[in-house]
Amino acid sequence: MNFPVLSVITFTPLVAALILLMIPADRKNETRAVAAASAAFTLVLSLWVYFTYDQMLGGYQLVERYDWLPALGISLSLGVDGISAPLVLLTGVVMFTGVLISWGDDRPHVMAGIQDRPREFFAFLFVLAWGVFGVFVSLDLFMLFFFYEIAVFPMYLLIVIWGWNVTREYAAMKLTLYLLLGSVIALVGALAMLIVQYQNTGVLTFDMLAMESAGFSQQFQVIWFLPVFLGFAILGGLWPFHNWSPDGHVAAPTAVSMFHAGVLMKLGAFAALRVGIMLLPEGAKHWSWLIMLFAGVAVVYGAYIAFVQTDFKYMVGFSSVSHMGLVMLGFSTLNRDGLLGSGMQMFSHGAMTALFFAVVGMIYDRAHTRQIPELGGMSKIMPFAAVGFIIGGLVSMGMPLFSGFVAEFPIFMGVWQVNWLVAVICSISIIITAAYIMRIVRQVFFGDVPERFEGHLTDITILDKTALVTLCFFMVIIGLYPKFMAPIVQTGVDNILRLLGGS
Repeated sequence: MNFPVLSVITFTPLVAALILLMIPADRKNETRAVAAASAAFTLVLSLWVYFTYDQMLGGYQLVERYDWLPALGISLSLGVDGISAPLVLLTGVVMFTGVLISWGDDRPHVMAGIQDRPREFFAFLFVLAWGVFGVFVSLDLFMLFFFYEIAVFPMYLLIVIWGWNVTREYAAMKLTLYLLLGSVIALVGALAMLIVQYQNTGVLTFDMLAMESAGFSQQFQVIWFLPVFLGFAILGGLWPFHNWSPDGHVAAPTAVSMFHAGVLMKLGAFAALRVGIMLLPEGAKHWSWLIMLFAGVAVVYGAYIAFVQTDFKYMVGFSSVSHMGLVMLGFSTLNRDGLLGSGMQMFSHGAMTALFFAVVGMIYDRAHTRQIPELGGMSKIMPFAAVGFIIGGLVSMGMPLFSGFVAEFPIFMGVWQVNWLVAVICSISIIITAAYIMRIVRQVFFGDVPERFEGHLTDITILDKTALVTLCFFMVIIGLYPKFMAPIVQTGVDNILRLLGGS
């Protein structure tokens, strides 16, 4: 019998959370060690899933199926394809680096990381990770919704209890209401799909592989595509439903911001693709122009708003809206290049934005300000963080030899094939992105250190450096050697194109 790696990787965070809650509250270092060991084990499993995936075979692999409520057609059905395998790896990477960043520095003049109730913090963070892994590997629609809600629930508590600023309760409630409203709208569409599937086949099942051939009429798909796709796309930060995202980013503690932008936004995009486009392909064709419009606005608008920010973390938050707009833009093309670029962009942006938020957190923990005009000369104090941010900036700008170029170039190629004018307009975001990244590098990392920081700031820890190196490694290796990921994503794209009828 093959090792059930997907079950283990999905439920390891839940088991780790329960173990953490049994550790005495005053044993903070033991709590951090257990969290780091659990995250490292999960990262190893995610690497195993990624490198075990057979690119030549394609399709869904490592499939597991456990009947749960057979009378209702519900089962714990797990598997990964070329789109989800990289996202499983991304989740493992962000989970591991987020724990390292949260370990922090408990020297009195620094007090970085999570010092207040780390046991509960890591437990909630791991419950969130449990939901994320579950969505990426679920082949059963009921379980996908179950894990989706599990992933959303801990965000409220993580932001309200461990958040940074005075608006954290407002930001947490706003995030929760937006995401729950979106999931309810998507759930109504999913139930409509279940009912019609039962009417057409006489078999009651939530199996998404069976639902792909359920014979939904074109009219049904046109009606229900938008509720399903947009309901999930709210979590993907699609304009005009993005408003919750920057506030949530800013209020969240560093590791939660890393998870939020690095993984959770991919959760919304993946679910919109898996349930919306892949189960309702005719609806996707009909409404692709609207998705392209929303995504195009998000790309340019997000970049411009990021450019005018004076708060370092808000800048990264609106940058995420822009770069996730590129993912949705690639989806809207429904062609090989656009979908391939979107698959690559989800991983590239996840690693990049996790790195950005990690660096912002390191600076804020030491300088106690996120205001860009108040910062300067950080490269003299924390050179490792400066190099990490510059690498992330090059990825964000889409520079060749970095993962951002490998991801964004196919997206623009795909958009050009559909509507060259949209491609030209959206390319404006590249210039704006380069402008705000270079401005940040100059103002925050170079120049003179402000007098009030002289002699008071310290360099980042070895664990922080390890996290930055881990994130940078994947962004550089994909840029230098695209075959590290592109062929795997291509197998997932081929399956989507098959469902689209070779479109």
